[in-house]
Amino acid sequence: MVELAGRNLREALLRNSLTTVGIGVGVASLVALLSLGAGLQKLVARQLGRSGLFDSIIVTPRTFRSPRIGQPTPPSGPPKILDDAARSSFESIPEVAEVYSNFSAVGEFRLDGAKPDDGHFTVAGGLPQSARSSEAFDDFQGRFFSSASAHEVILYSEFARTLLDLPEKDPLADPKLTAEQADRLLGKDLIFRYAEREPQLASAAPVASQNGDPPEEDPLGFNVVRKEQRLKIVGIVSTEPNRGMRRGRTSAFLPIAYAESLNVMQPGDLSNVVHPGEGRTYNALVVRVDKSQQVKQVEDLIKKQGFRTFSILDASRGIANFFRFLDLFLWIFGSLALTVASLGIVNTLVTAILERRREIGIMKALGASDRDVKRIFFVEAGTMGALGGVLGVGLGWVMGRVINFGANLYLERLSVRPENFWYVPLWLVVAGVAFAVFVSLFAGLYPASRAARLDPVQALRHD
Repeated sequence: MVELAGRNLREALLRNSLTTVGIGVGVASLVALLSLGAGLQKLVARQLGRSGLFDSIIVTPRTFRSPRIGQPTPPSGPPKILDDAARSSFESIPEVAEVYSNFSAVGEFRLDGAKPDDGHFTVAGGLPQSARSSEAFDDFQGRFFSSASAHEVILYSEFARTLLDLPEKDPLADPKLTAEQADRLLGKDLIFRYAEREPQLASAAPVASQNGDPPEEDPLGFNVVRKEQRLKIVGIVSTEPNRGMRRGRTSAFLPIAYAESLNVMQPGDLSNVVHPGEGRTYNALVVRVDKSQQVKQVEDLIKKQGFRTFSILDASRGIANFFRFLDLFLWIFGSLALTVASLGIVNTLVTAILERRREIGIMKALGASDRDVKRIFFVEAGTMGALGGVLGVGLGWVMGRVINFGANLYLERLSVRPENFWYVPLWLVVAGVAFAVFVSLFAGLYPASRAARLDPVQALRHD
């Protein structure tokens, strides 16, 4: 049957080739559109995944507020303190990779040797060693922290320009500093002035206890003392790391272990005096899991302990629905071109029936059934669909590569890092060929039925 279909297709080679090419163009448009949707979705997932947002959970203490209409009633019981004990319980969860404080504090920074009046107040944040894999450090100047407790700092490029008294740059221009400007900062010392929480002792002149233990700290108070630290500038970034996990713009980044050791005064410290916890208390903790698929499970476990949680997955469910609708519309518009190509199959097979009336009459006179005749035309239609599907997948892949190449050339002219906007997964290749065969077989229904209904006597007499 396949051999007979191949012989029949070769007899009208030009016409059948054009029909097959039409199917290929339809499949190519379908593959190109869907690969664009898949590529954009993969690009978004890759960018957000590397930012550390998809696999991170922000944990805060639960506060009591009157619930709004339609919202569940807050759980009863005393509020849980976000302290070292809670942090240890989070670290004991098997799916958790690391837990660190969401450090953010205001301080004054000035270059070593500058006048005391030349300081600049800004927000300082903390970064764990795992932040090195963030996309913010793909193209940054300098190096990352040598250790989690190093007295080092990484500056945001806008704040670096402020320290150098450089004019503000065009928002559309590349925020990256020139090599000469970066050399004026990298390796230099930066003076960091901040307010430190100094625990208030039980008495003005504390005396050690009889067993030799150090004097206990009064949990109901603390003093605020001005402190200074000398930091070494080791890097400058143009993109703020972990942007979605902090409020406001962070201009200086410290190693998280070193930042926690400074005991900087932070918002919420007064509430910690009223409700002291075990050891250090935190305004917020960041819990990073091994895989983003485990975020929901870990969130539920933390909520059961009485804390509030937030993850980017809570706000990104709408993004997934958006890409589902986008894929649906791209599939519909891509299918239109394939539908037009199916009309060419109908035209080709109907024309073949008119040209092969004598052949069909002889086959039926020799005992061929209506089902045998239908099979011949179905195999011919399926063969054209399969060849057109394979050709279309190849054309769609080439179209994607060419458009992606042209788009990246345009981005390079705008000083934007090239990206891969196209992605052709294996399921799309299989689906493209299968859909082409299905449409071809559906288009061959009418010609096959018409050929099967031919009366052999009338067909031979007509000849």
